[in-house]
Amino acid sequence: MNILELTFVASVLTATTPVVLAALGGLLCSVSGVFNMALEGQMLWGAFTAVSFSHLTGSAWWGVAGGVAATALYSAVLSVLAVTFRADPVVIAVGMNLLALGLTAFLMRQILGVGGTYTSPDLHGLPTLAGMGLDHVPVIGPVLGSQSPLVPAAFVLVAATAWWLRRTRSGLRLRGIGQHPEAAESLGLKVGAYRHGAVLAAGALCGLAGAQLALGNVTLFSEGMSAGRGWVAVVAVMLGGVRPLRVLSACLLFGVAEALGFRLQGAGLPQQLADAAPYVITLLALILAGAAGRRRRTPLETA
Repeated sequence: MNILELTFVASVLTATTPVVLAALGGLLCSVSGVFNMALEGQMLWGAFTAVSFSHLTGSAWWGVAGGVAATALYSAVLSVLAVTFRADPVVIAVGMNLLALGLTAFLMRQILGVGGTYTSPDLHGLPTLAGMGLDHVPVIGPVLGSQSPLVPAAFVLVAATAWWLRRTRSGLRLRGIGQHPEAAESLGLKVGAYRHGAVLAAGALCGLAGAQLALGNVTLFSEGMSAGRGWVAVVAVMLGGVRPLRVLSACLLFGVAEALGFRLQGAGLPQQLADAAPYVITLLALILAGAAGRRRRTPLETA
């Protein structure tokens, strides 16, 4: 494998990481029985707050911590309204996405003093793994050297979540609550508490996704910079169901499409087509998965 191919793999990982972190949060909500469509707004809020905390503290890691905490707090809106008051989570999620878009644009001018895009030499981004000694390691160096530590951490989190859901008592209880909440409640499980925990954890993961997007992939904040990645994460959850590895595969499909779009743009493809390619491919995958699901159900329904 030559360096060009390794660089392409690195681009795929860069594009995939924010999406897979947000999708992992959506998966936890889905497992618990709460459909979370607010991933787009939560990721955008996480990106903004991570940049804001990095700007105010002068530390990228404080930026990450602030983004995670602020987004978990932001997700409490969905948690309280959907879990405690049993409001429609879809309606709440749409409102949260719109709120994040407007609120970040407003606060950007108040906190960062600019509109549109904020970038500054004083804004600290996340360190790369090359600076930790990986740049001279064969194969691993070209793939991970330019990445932030959050990139491998994201894939570790996917594996850990898969293990937790299948091998631990709390993970099995969360799955049971999502599948049969009445039965779980009759056994004495606190359904609301588990669902609150899942929604808040999803918010923290979206905050981590936003921090990676704004301080890892680039070092800036731009209005609406999540650019549909949260919606792609929602689609990944719909494609992967409650299986983390399937969700990861769906996110990798988006990452490959985005990296390929950049390559084709460099080869002369119009920018608009290159930018649209990942979303078109993700939408086609959702359509094909839906069609396959209908074909599997048809024999049972006609029997």
